[in-house]
Amino acid sequence: MRFDVITLFPELFAPFLAAGVTRLAFESKLVDVRLWNLRDFAEGNYRRIDDRPFGGGPGMVMLAEPLAVCLEAVQGERADAAPVVLFSPVGDKLDHAGVAQWSASAGAILVCGRYEGIDQRFIDRHVDVQLSLGDFVLSGGEIPAMALLDAVARLQPGVLNDAGSHQEDSFNPALDGLLDCPHYTRPEVWRGVSAPAQLLSGHHAQIERWRRERRLEITARRRPELIAAARAAGRLAPADEAFLAKL
Repeated sequence: MRFDVITLFPELFAPFLAAGVTRLAFESKLVDVRLWNLRDFAEGNYRRIDDRPFGGGPGMVMLAEPLAVCLEAVQGERADAAPVVLFSPVGDKLDHAGVAQWSASAGAILVCGRYEGIDQRFIDRHVDVQLSLGDFVLSGGEIPAMALLDAVARLQPGVLNDAGSHQEDSFNPALDGLLDCPHYTRPEVWRGVSAPAQLLSGHHAQIERWRRERRLEITARRRPELIAAARAAGRLAPADEAFLAKL
């Protein structure tokens, strides 16, 4: 798959693409990431890419023309009609289901906005999908773009050391959409606190039940709407409901 990223700050991506376990996906081109510097497509000595907003107000607005010219260059180099994604507060919130869909796709063209926003005419004409990380505002779309790329990369076969690792991630359907349970490792006693006895028992059924109950407990306390969704989908067993009733 291929992701083209239109950005004013391509240098922000260099350390991200070269570090961590997801580096394997990027270096092997399993997830092919290509960076496009928007200023290379602006005109004039100053390579201007923004201007004051019509109607007045604070901040600057990104010009439609450099974005369109850059996008046309990207589309001319791609062999497919990739969707154009803009990261924006008005976008749909990115979740595990969305990441799973992108991870099975051929990729996309990611537009990283800056300043007060982008000329709406570019959005209306060219943007297919708008995504948000949550109900807060960032300085630009680069961090959301990296978040999407990281989430997609770790789902690719062979990227994680253990192929089943992501199956036990929070929100994964393999865990019925619940949050993950707490984890412990050596030593068995750390600064006077012991790891849970169930995890040290060697009894696999007991271990799995402990993990299931912790997932249910954490999800019920932190994200009760996920419990409601699991219940509505028929994912909770009678033993799960009995445990939840005791909380």
